[in-house]
Amino acid sequence: MRHYEIVFMVHPDQSEQVAGIIERYSESITEAQGQIHRLEDWGRRQLAYPINQLHKAHYVLMNVEVTQEVIDELEINFRLNDAVVRSMIMRVKHAVTESSPMVKAKADWRSRDLGYETLEVIKGAEDSKE
Repeated sequence: MRHYEIVFMVHPDQSEQVAGIIERYSESITEAQGQIHRLEDWGRRQLAYPINQLHKAHYVLMNVEVTQEVIDELEINFRLNDAVVRSMIMRVKHAVTESSPMVKAKADWRSRDLGYETLEVIKGAEDSKE
């Protein structure tokens, strides 16, 4: 079995159904004795350029270890599913399990955001003492 990185984008109107779409594709991988090493839901993000008059899409990243037959089946399913706007499947040399830079950046952004709010609360408390 080979290692693959799969990224697919779901139509923003179908964002509520992303969990079901991920589950469906994950089941087809595990039923074929494949392994999912990393699964990340990046959420709704701005597109670099419009695709079919859409400016946003819901991104999902998967790193899997499966056979070529399963990849062929996934590729066909991506094409037939109207909710999937774009997909990309790349073969990689090794299994990738650590968090992607997108998730790390989101975590950093949240921690910086929390730090700013904490600073404002402290500053507000100091102002009320005076």
